[in-house]
Amino acid sequence: MTTTFMTQKPQSMRPNAYSADVQKNSLVRLGAVAYLNTKPLIYSLEDRLSGVGDLRLELPSRLASQLHEGQLDIGLIPVVEYLRNRSEYRLISDAGIACQGPVWSVRVLFRVPPEHVKTLGTDEGSRTSVALSQVLLATRYGLQPELVPFPIGTKPQDCPADAVLVIGDRAMNPERYRSDFFLDWDLGEQWYQQTGLPFVFAMWVARGNIFDETRMIEILESSRDAGCQNVEEIIAKYAVAYGLTNQACREYLTKFLRFRIGSQELGGLDEYATQCEALGLL
Repeated sequence: MTTTFMTQKPQSMRPNAYSADVQKNSLVRLGAVAYLNTKPLIYSLEDRLSGVGDLRLELPSRLASQLHEGQLDIGLIPVVEYLRNRSEYRLISDAGIACQGPVWSVRVLFRVPPEHVKTLGTDEGSRTSVALSQVLLATRYGLQPELVPFPIGTKPQDCPADAVLVIGDRAMNPERYRSDFFLDWDLGEQWYQQTGLPFVFAMWVARGNIFDETRMIEILESSRDAGCQNVEEIIAKYAVAYGLTNQACREYLTKFLRFRIGSQELGGLDEYATQCEALGLL
């Protein structure tokens, strides 16, 4: 039997739950990630937040910690952190990061065949992808590998684990690791092959209710819409900085990634929650 965990939809998909306790004069503290995959979501966001909010950029895992500790009001955080804190958090927007098939920027690199993995190097920057790696290895091979820390700034080759999870920009060109790793999994592709569902990596999540939620939803979603409409500007600005050709950057932002979380994506999130819960990862 499958248990449904996603009882809550983003505010933009259901009636507004705006509270009368809104403190309209305080700046809303927002946090997002500085990776390439967030650029369409935060396009023009700082300008739109002028006078109402403040945006900071951080690693996904650090954003999650800051939101949990009350240092942020809204964060674009790994979805596993939302699932672990459903009693405190709520989804407030249909803007997020998802894929249906390959994602390109989240991979597991293998030194040994996947069925023989005993240790898994875990990228410090992601918690959702760590749990997704554990789900795939457990459901396919019955494995529960020991997790080996893999700090930001460390080369995958320097991590001694049988398999190493890499995310973000350093995962985009796995060919550079071929001398050390004979196989790699694109985790978005592996998830889709296994479930037939999209995978959601991150969404805007709120903690507390001290801001004008209706206004923040409009700001987040209009920034996303503007970013998707001006993707060529994003490509021209960031492709070279991330070591990509314009065409590769375009494919990543328009072919691999989805920035609107609809019913299919929520179904994938539901399935991910079910499988994580079954393994005790929540």
